[in-house]
Formats: sequence, structure tokens, C-alpha cells
Amino acid sequence: MRLGAVPESPRKDVQAAGVVVFRPGRRVLLVHRPQYDDWSFPKGKLDPGEHPVAAAVREVSEETDVHVRLCRPLTSLRYPVEGGRHKVVHYWVGRPVGDGDVSGFRPNEEVDEVRWVPAPEAAELLTYDRDRGVLEEALRYRKKTRAIIVLRHGKARSRKGWGGDDARRPLVQLGFEQADRLVPLLAAYDVTRVLTSPSERCVQTVAPYTSTTGWEQESRPRISEEDVTSKGVARVVDEMLSDERGVVVCSHRPVLPLLIDALGAEDPGLDPGDMLVLHVRKREVVAVERHSPRR
Repeated sequence: MRLGAVPESPRKDVQAAGVVVFRPGRRVLLVHRPQYDDWSFPKGKLDPGEHPVAAAVREVSEETDVHVRLCRPLTSLRYPVEGGRHKVVHYWVGRPVGDGDVSGFRPNEEVDEVRWVPAPEAAELLTYDRDRGVLEEALRYRKKTRAIIVLRHGKARSRKGWGGDDARRPLVQLGFEQADRLVPLLAAYDVTRVLTSPSERCVQTVAPYTSTTGWEQESRPRISEEDVTSKGVARVVDEMLSDERGVVVCSHRPVLPLLIDALGAEDPGLDPGDMLVLHVRKREVVAVERHSPRR
């Protein structure tokens, strides 16, 4: 570099997301891309501003017509691509929502064939060694899980700046934006049950999701700041663990450590709008992710 020249900023990695989708019988969903003449997992680049969680589900749907829910996260891949850059692919294990039928798939320029393939055959069919490594990891974690999501409400008005009942304290504009951005993230984990503190800022945080999906908001005073008790938290946690659906529970910073501890995980100190995704199998937490609507 010549003296006085401004150093070039490093090129950012290309961000992508994909899913290793399983169905009963250890069968894996693979796609063939005619442009590269390769077999791989459904995956693709993130749209501008898109969260990897949302991108993973969208890409599977666009490439295979199969709607999936995300299960355990896998190790991300990073490898070189054209132009001296690198691509990072964020992967999850996934399961079809429904039967995963691909008989109606129509070939297109990006993907011309979709197959459910037995795992041993998939290892042979995959074009790249790096994908075989992903498959090997995914097979270890393929057993079905469901998500319990602990959500901290979005950014709210400050206590000092609010003169009324604290339970009525609302979100600020940033909080409403966070609530909107949470919709595809919660949907990616197939959340069909929504529990919330009755406080206004919690209700407003989950409102975009319930209004979009039609799922009911279930108020739980036991997880509000005003009425929380350890016994009440334990009851709500048992209620979630006893369910078979994907669940989100929206509460407050002082209550979250009680909820997370009762679920058997460590409290990471969630920021407003952040969510902790607990992957549960047989009432036990087997994996944990933290996501922010800001990415």
C-alpha cells in the first residue's frame, strides 16, 4: 500500500441460511441446482435486512414448496466463493409442517429437482464434502424437538417518563418496530401458543404475531412484575413443558431469570425485544439459541 493511501475495508462475508430437513425414516430433503449441476441442502442468501432465521425457512419454501419449522441449530459453514469473498451459511435441523409432499414441485431456473433421500444415499448424492459434514452433524441431532421461546418485551417508555400505572406503560416506536420484526422469527419455530404478561408493553410486543397468525394471546398474571411469585413461575413453566406445541412466553427483565432458571437454562441477560429459543425434547432442554430482531 502506498504511503498516505486509505486502507481498503475488508470485504464482508456473504450471509446465507439453510435447513437440513428430515422426515420419518431418516429421509433428507435435497435439491439439484442446474446452474452448478450440484446436489445440496435448500439454502440461499439473506435478503437485505433479513434475519438468518427467517431466511432459512423462506429459502426452503421457495426452493422446494415445503414449509418447515426450525429445530436445533447446527454449526455454520464458512468457505471461499468467487471474488475473493467468503460465504457463511447458517444451518438448522428442520421438520416439515405437514407431510412435506414434493410431488407438485415445478422445476425452475434455480432448482430443477427436489428429492426426499434416505440418509446413506444422501451422503453419496451430496456434491460437496462440506455438506456431508453438515449431514453428519445433523444426523446426530435429527430427533424431533419443539421450541419454548422466552421473549423480553420490546423497548418501552422509561419508568421515569411515565406518570401512570406501570402496567399500562407502552412501547416506544423502536419497540413497535421490534415487535413487527419478531413475526417471521416466531413463525420460523412454528409457535402456535402465545403466553404473555398482561402488562401493556408485553401485550403490544406479541400483538403483531397474534394478529398475523390468528393465534390467541393467553394472559398470565403470574409472570407480570406486579404479581410474580416463584410458585406462579413454576406453574407457567410446567404448563409449557407439558404442552407439545411451540410456545412463546413474553415477560419482563426481572421475571426472565426466574423463567429461564425454572426451564433449566442459563440467563444470558436479554435486551429488549430479544428472545431465547429453548429446544425441548421430553421436557428437557437440549439446545439454546439467542436471537435479536436487530439480527
